Amino acid sequence: MKGIWVAGLLLVAAASARAEVRTKSVIYKQGDAVLEGYLAWDDASTGKRPGVLIAHAWMGIGPHEEAVARRLAEAGYVAFCADIYGRGIRPKTPDEAGKQAGAYKNDRALTRARATAGLAQLTANPAVDPKRVAVIGYCFGGMVALELARSGADLAGAVVFHGDLSNPTPADDKNVKARLLVLQGGDDPFVPAKAVAAFEDEVRAAGVDWQLVQYGGAVHAYTDPNVGSDNSKGVAYNERADRRSWQAMRDFFGEVFK
Repeated sequence: MKGIWVAGLLLVAAASARAEVRTKSVIYKQGDAVLEGYLAWDDASTGKRPGVLIAHAWMGIGPHEEAVARRLAEAGYVAFCADIYGRGIRPKTPDEAGKQAGAYKNDRALTRARATAGLAQLTANPAVDPKRVAVIGYCFGGMVALELARSGADLAGAVVFHGDLSNPTPADDKNVKARLLVLQGGDDPFVPAKAVAAFEDEVRAAGVDWQLVQYGGAVHAYTDPNVGSDNSKGVAYNERADRRSWQAMRDFFGEVFK
């Protein structure tokens, strides 16, 4: 009986120590702009942990980004979705999203400022080790992640999922301190081979530590289950590419956060 009682206590102790992900909205500012991010962390963990900044796709912070933040928290990171557009600005249609994303694509200085504000919010968290921080970005957010790296931010790594690789100031690649991992759909019509090749030439010339993986049969937004599965639309979820790219990111974090 005593052995059963001790075993029961051990099970209770194990259950109480089990990871429990907490989330909350965080109001912060960049200049006069009010922003609203989304924070996820495991409150069962103690001590400082790596932090991951998440740059949202063109529709703003939504279910996909929040799910990514929770998954990262479960994996032992403190995750923060940066708000690039501003509090309450959440496009409802592709046309609205295109206008918002286009404004930041055409103003890379503002994009960097918004991303830097999110990074500052993340690194100020007492649970985050500021020397072990990375940024990841999806689609439009891939451009944001790259711009943050090009700004010279102190990042261990930057990961781009089916991202916009355009760069109006290739000379800024010399400022990149982060190691880069770019995970593209091999059949992405919005980021064609010519754009991928230009990116490769730019980072190679700048001496950046970079990796590029392309997933055959995957098009744009391959990580987002909410976009459907019709490749003919150029935007479609691909379970295999999603799974492989997530593992590639985890392996990359294992290297850069060592």
